[in-house]
Amino acid sequence: MHVVLYRFEVKPGLEDQFLQAWNDLTQLIYTHENSRGSRLHKERGQTYIAYAAWPDKNTFKNAGGNLPERAEGLRKAMRESCSSIEVLHELEVVSDLLASL
Repeated sequence: MHVVLYRFEVKPGLEDQFLQAWNDLTQLIYTHENSRGSRLHKERGQTYIAYAAWPDKNTFKNAGGNLPERAEGLRKAMRESCSSIEVLHELEVVSDLLASL
């Protein structure tokens, strides 16, 4: 499994816009791009950390072409609500002891 870690610095007052766009876009990616899902965490202040799981690196690298047109508007809303979006790490899972929900 391939995992990507992200950091989002959300602009004050735009948290709700960010959260809605993140949730909706993540659902589209899960539904249309074969992702294994994602989790979003609030670190402190305006900083959010997310990790997205993929079956393999190739699936992640080739994702995007199957999304509906609505996805571009959600991406735009996320970019507008953040002062920065950063990929922190791309990782390969070597041992997985998380409980399945």
